[in-house]
Amino acid sequence: MGVVAKHASMIFYSDGNDHYSQRVRLVLAEKGVAVEIVDVERGNMPEDLADLNPYNSLPTLVDRDLALYESMVIMEYLDERFPHPPLLPVYPVARAQSRLFVYRIQRDWCGFVDTIVAGRSKDTVIDRARKELRESLVTVAPIFNEKPFFMSDDFTLVDCCVAPILWRLPVLGIELPPKHGKPILDYMHRMFDRDSFQASLSEAELDMGDW
Repeated sequence: MGVVAKHASMIFYSDGNDHYSQRVRLVLAEKGVAVEIVDVERGNMPEDLADLNPYNSLPTLVDRDLALYESMVIMEYLDERFPHPPLLPVYPVARAQSRLFVYRIQRDWCGFVDTIVAGRSKDTVIDRARKELRESLVTVAPIFNEKPFFMSDDFTLVDCCVAPILWRLPVLGIELPPKHGKPILDYMHRMFDRDSFQASLSEAELDMGDW
């Protein structure tokens, strides 16, 4: 258990190995929110978690009488509850585009990551997930050259979803080619150097990166 604030009214139940939990921790760190972070092992869930979350899942955020689960619901709540710095664009079109980017990341990348991390599938399935994730990243690499952040001039919730995945590439067994992957590698170093990103890392995640 890591306590960020002595008298925090907000509690975050987090899996220190999970990119969905890290994306929320990254939002919390970016906002400077006073929060008690409870590190939970998947096989050893706190008894009160099932009362707070009907799915007994991680991550789960408790803010006084409110309990939230599903990482994007939590992240958008935090962005509205603590508006500075804003992590979604102000204007509806740009905001919708950011949400669409998150949806595409979820559809195109997160499934592969989850398959590899779970390690419960056949080796051929895991190898295919690893190959397809790598190829997808290399294919979209040029867009990382267009803006300092993911398709944006500002750090957003989209970056909060992308950066934890990229941090895990070594443990996922994925190595990007130096030439074609350079835009992503440059982006990764920009993200990983942020104070909020470093603050978001759990003890387990500190050992994941090899940068």
